[in-house]
Amino acid sequence: MTHVNDLVSLLETEGIPRQGEHELLPARVWQIESGHWGNAARLAREAGWRWSAGWAEDLGDTLRVNSLLEKGGKYVLLRTEISPQTPELPSQTPHFLAADRCERHTQDLFGIRFLDHPDPRRWTRHQAWSGDEHPLRKDFPLAGNPLEKTPPDKDYPFVKAQGASVYEIPVGPVHAGIIEPGHFRFQAVGETVLNLEEHLGYVHKGIEKLAEGRNPEGLARLAGRVSGDTTVGHAWAACLAMERAAGITIPDRAASLRAILAERERIANHLGDMGAICNDVGYAFAHYQFGRLRENWLRDNRDVFGHRLLMDRVVPGGVAVDLDREAIERLDTALNRLGRELDELLDIVDRNTTLGDRLYTTGILTPQTAATLGCLGYVGRSSGQSFDARRDAPYPPYDQLKVKVPVEEVGDVGSRFWIRYKEIRVAMRLLRVLLGRLPAGEVRVDLPELDEGAEGLGIVEGWRGEIITYVRFGKNGRIDRYYPRDPSWLNWPALERIVLENIVPDFPVCNKSVNGSYSGVDL
Repeated sequence: MTHVNDLVSLLETEGIPRQGEHELLPARVWQIESGHWGNAARLAREAGWRWSAGWAEDLGDTLRVNSLLEKGGKYVLLRTEISPQTPELPSQTPHFLAADRCERHTQDLFGIRFLDHPDPRRWTRHQAWSGDEHPLRKDFPLAGNPLEKTPPDKDYPFVKAQGASVYEIPVGPVHAGIIEPGHFRFQAVGETVLNLEEHLGYVHKGIEKLAEGRNPEGLARLAGRVSGDTTVGHAWAACLAMERAAGITIPDRAASLRAILAERERIANHLGDMGAICNDVGYAFAHYQFGRLRENWLRDNRDVFGHRLLMDRVVPGGVAVDLDREAIERLDTALNRLGRELDELLDIVDRNTTLGDRLYTTGILTPQTAATLGCLGYVGRSSGQSFDARRDAPYPPYDQLKVKVPVEEVGDVGSRFWIRYKEIRVAMRLLRVLLGRLPAGEVRVDLPELDEGAEGLGIVEGWRGEIITYVRFGKNGRIDRYYPRDPSWLNWPALERIVLENIVPDFPVCNKSVNGSYSGVDL
């Protein structure tokens, strides 16, 4: 707790006294006056802390704002309260660029004005509700006040192109194929990209509002659908938050089974991404082969766990599935087969010089920029950021395992391709250990009914990176506040930097190498 104590001492020394303090595992909660909100962020940044997540809550008489910071695997949760009648607060974005879009999300859904935010444009609202309506206030109905037809969001104030030779390229929000909607506005000269601006949130689902009033089982199902390709990661984070709120520890066997599910999810997605990166530069052979490996992996998921994507396998108190000896042997055999075929395929891919010409030196994200943006997972680790919650803020069963975290420094598309391969290999080694020493015992315990105000924080390493989930209970053991922060909140902004000075035709492969979740930020 050295880092935490150092930050707390620094805040007090600089005249930011605490109004309250308690533990919200794995974080230490430090409540301060609202006027110190921005200055506290400045001091934390100067002390080397990383901004991880931010969200607000409607407590009735007050609005509570939270900011989660991390350093060396230790967390501090800064809190403050403001009046719903005058909801104004200093912004933390001038000190932590990572806070930008989360603060704008809070602005749109709670009506909180961040006084010195460098970009106060709406982010989540679009035209689905009026500027004086705030869907996450308690007086706003779940169904909202929908118009017969939502007007088009045609007047969003994108940065304008300047100069006789500069032209704009609007891409989206509706795209070819089945990907989700997101708008990308380019400024370019010739084929060289001068600027890219993203605008997301076109399919705002109301996840946070939908969570209110749910029981724990219902919240776990909802969490598993925040981003469908991360159903294990988000469900685990939500269940972990609820279990910490209840003060219970799940059985060792259940924790190991959750890790098996999470590592299988990681491998499946990385296989798909590696094939898609190859496909975006015209290397169809690798796309087919990676797709074949992923399909075999998903079929094993279906046959052994009952669902290809592993939805609803993680439940409050444990898991909804177990493994017998035959299933363990099948999964172990599949690991050996994947290892052999993956090595053969990667040898072919590595020898393809044309592929290397398209991936190497394309879409570079420098370590400095990655650190400034707070990039996570394979995006961050391809650019020198080594944080991994499994190793640095471990939770069962990873607190009993040795997790190797591969890191690269170049930060180009090639790095983001190969870091995925290395993470697959790490996940395969973890799976062998987990399957080889799966503890005996139960796979689920009951979650007791929690008192009003009980709260929990769940932090897990999803396949895209660190997932943050906050849960607070209301009356009758029902959920009063749920906030999931997908890693994509912090990885999407990297794409705007990655494509600069690259040619427009390289945008698809740069985008795929980041592969942010639209759904994960369209809460």
